[in-house]
Amino acid sequence: MLDGAFTSIFGASDSLVAGITSIEFLWCCLASLVLGAVAAAVYMFRHDYSKSFVVTLALLPLIVQAVITLVNGNLGAGVAVMGVFNLVRFRSIPGSAKDIGSVFFAMAIGLATGMGFITLAVLFTVIVSVANVLYALSPFGKQSEPSKTLTVTVPEDLEFEGMFDGVLNRFTERHELTEIRTTNMGSLYQLQYRLRMKHAGQEKQMIDELRCLNGNLKITLGMTPNIQSTL
Repeated sequence: MLDGAFTSIFGASDSLVAGITSIEFLWCCLASLVLGAVAAAVYMFRHDYSKSFVVTLALLPLIVQAVITLVNGNLGAGVAVMGVFNLVRFRSIPGSAKDIGSVFFAMAIGLATGMGFITLAVLFTVIVSVANVLYALSPFGKQSEPSKTLTVTVPEDLEFEGMFDGVLNRFTERHELTEIRTTNMGSLYQLQYRLRMKHAGQEKQMIDELRCLNGNLKITLGMTPNIQSTL
């Protein structure tokens, strides 16, 4: 009954969509939806996310499948069309490496189901999902001690050049002065360092020694945003 939906109003067509039945098309759609949900669930595993992006990721295989079907199974044309969509999305909003990887994962699922390779799409989804979860659970790629940001406040009359290097050399594996800015109407300076501790648990001892040098003014130490995860 639904087979008429695959007949173009422009007459006879040799496209891929004209050669499939409604049942085959619905099976491909079902596979795309299920595998898209799996891809979205893998993306959410140990990762910050928004509902809108997760829903879009779950629907992306179905959309790619429709595009591939309509372009007569031409993979080059299908990838070009979907590539333009991805460029529009990530050109306007910066995406993390996992965001972009998940989008291409969902696209690959849609390419497989759009060509009718449902079994291949299932196997591909299982392999990538298992590998993704294993990498997330393993220490692979994790730094032994993450980078931190140290902000030290000093009075304006203090000659701070190299003043804290002795303390930082003892407690940190490496450190770098990344920013100097004035605050409190110019009466104070704030020195911002990016550093990596030699050993965990020595933060308090380091801060106590720095307080003796900066006149017990405000000192903050926090995690550095992981800019390396952005593409």
